[in-house]
Amino acid sequence: MVEGNKIIRELPNSGYKINEIFSINPIDSNLPHIPITTITERDLNKISFLQHPRDSVALCVLPVSEMKPEPPVQLVLDGIQDPGNMGTIIRLADWFGISQIICSEDTADVYNPKVIQASMGSFARVNVVYTPLQEFLNQTSNVNLGTDMNGHNLYDFRFPERVNIIMGNEGSGIRPETEELLQDVITIPRFGNSQATESLNVSMAAGIILGQLFAHHR
Repeated sequence: MVEGNKIIRELPNSGYKINEIFSINPIDSNLPHIPITTITERDLNKISFLQHPRDSVALCVLPVSEMKPEPPVQLVLDGIQDPGNMGTIIRLADWFGISQIICSEDTADVYNPKVIQASMGSFARVNVVYTPLQEFLNQTSNVNLGTDMNGHNLYDFRFPERVNIIMGNEGSGIRPETEELLQDVITIPRFGNSQATESLNVSMAAGIILGQLFAHHR
């Protein structure tokens, strides 16, 4: 389920097939052969997952997710649970031109409505694949680079040409069996003196790492 005319307008240019649209303000876009049902605001509030839905809801067919050839930079998510974090990471991948995200099988579902909303349409441009992570990390041709408080300083680190950036669970980080398959580890150093902030949100950390990587990688 995709909510909001702004995101729905992007779907015809993606691999997603729209089955039907329900709207209080029918979308003014070229969507031939797609049934559009006008509904009341009360109806929209009943079917929407949002606290304050605005205009439309589209029901889409779930595509078959297949792993594509490895790009030079890939994000690998090891047990990310929060849908907001997941959606934001997908949006970051889209911003930095990362075409594929590899996820452990217990990572948040890309089709969770909160993930779709947080990604702001980027889910339609980034290939998200769920697979047994240890098997993937054993076979990948990219360097497996993890994140840890005791890793190399991010700002001094020389990134390899082909790399998987592995982000761990919000509470427990990268699981031990994943750590065993890392070739290197980096950390984002703390510059402030406050001890109140114990760690960075995982999507914030991903944004900082990708910004530094692409500053030197291209």
